[in-house]
Amino acid sequence: MKKNILLLFICFVGLSSCEKDDFCVQNPVTPRLILSFYDKDDTSLKKKAQRFSMIAQGKTDSLFKSITTDSIAIPLNSLANETIYTLKMNDVDNIAVNNKIATLTIKHNSEDDYVSRSCGYRIVFKDINLTHTSWIDNLSTSTITNINDQTKAHVQVYY
Repeated sequence: MKKNILLLFICFVGLSSCEKDDFCVQNPVTPRLILSFYDKDDTSLKKKAQRFSMIAQGKTDSLFKSITTDSIAIPLNSLANETIYTLKMNDVDNIAVNNKIATLTIKHNSEDDYVSRSCGYRIVFKDINLTHTSWIDNLSTSTITNINDQTKAHVQVYY
C-alpha cells in the first residue's frame, strides 16, 4: 500500500511539473511589404500584371516567375538599409524582347521587436522611402512611416 502511494505521488509530481507548450501564433512574424497594382488611367481599378517576375539585386532565384497577379508581398532585407528589386512584366506575349523592366528601390531602417519566447524577435521596418524606374508610372506614396503588419496593401503601383 505504501509503495502504491509513493508511486502515485512520484507520478503526480512528475506530471504536474510539466510546462505548458508555448506556440507562436503570429505568422509570419516579420511583415512583408505589400504592393497592389492599379491602372494608371483609372486609379480606382485594380490591374493584373501579366507574366510578372521579380528578383532581388544580387540574387539568382526569382521571387516570382511569370505569374499573373494584382498584388504581391515582398520581403525586405533586414541586414541592410536598402532592398532593390528588378520587376519584369510582359503583357504582350512570351517573347523576351517585349519584356518591360523596372527597378524598385526601398530604403528603410529596421528595428528588432521582441514578440514572445516561442516567436522570438521580429523586424519592424521604419522610415521607408521608395523610388522606381521605367514602366511603373507612379506609386501611391514614396514614404511609409513603418511596416508593422500585413493586413492591407502598403503601396499602390500605377502602370
